[in-house]
Amino acid sequence: WQWGVLVCALLTHGLHVGHGQRGHSLLSASSITKPESKTVLINCHISDPDFNNVFIHWYRKRPNAAPKRIAYMSSKLFLENHFNEGKFSIEKDPAKSVCTLMVSKITLQDSATYYCASGYYNKVFGSGTKLIVSGKLHAIFHATKQSRPANFEILQKEHKNQIMYVCLIEKFYPDVIRVTWTDKGNKIVEGDNIVKGDAWKPTKEDKYSISSWLTVPAEKKDENYYCNYEHETGKESVTKQGI
Repeated sequence: WQWGVLVCALLTHGLHVGHGQRGHSLLSASSITKPESKTVLINCHISDPDFNNVFIHWYRKRPNAAPKRIAYMSSKLFLENHFNEGKFSIEKDPAKSVCTLMVSKITLQDSATYYCASGYYNKVFGSGTKLIVSGKLHAIFHATKQSRPANFEILQKEHKNQIMYVCLIEKFYPDVIRVTWTDKGNKIVEGDNIVKGDAWKPTKEDKYSISSWLTVPAEKKDENYYCNYEHETGKESVTKQGI
């Protein structure tokens, strides 16, 4: 299966990516960059009231390949492949409701996006953490080039009976970034009224930019909406009250 087909199948069968039927969610970093031979810890915060007993799975998706489960646990760790013994391990921290995947002595082959999921039959997936494994020279290059967004703002335009908010995030590196919209109650806004573009960079520049659009009815012009980003260098939120 392709990843898109898997997600489509999950939604078709009443499963959810990111938010469960009982209201719990899975949160993880958008990306982590480390040089070869290091050990990486990927944390997944699971807001499930039954965290101690919930089944937690970790999937790895390499570029142009279907996702594969590498390990899972409830109270005991199970590896999908015994050849991965020593490579992957999972730990639960009930005090923080955090499950941590440890990837030891990483190589370029470990570059992938890692997804945590909870549940037994009806799995709830997180949005994934991209692991970027760099060679020694690239690690030095990455460290000097890493940059928080230089510009972060919301532009707006009213057209007929609708208002469009454009969240503009400019000049960041690396290119992995997570963008969400929330309302004044800090609830994530989802639906067809949100469009997210892909990260892009001008030909002569080495930093990326991205835009996300939120369209709301004109009668909601007095409500506050927030654009939020999570990046390897940090996270931030900005708001622009209606016209």
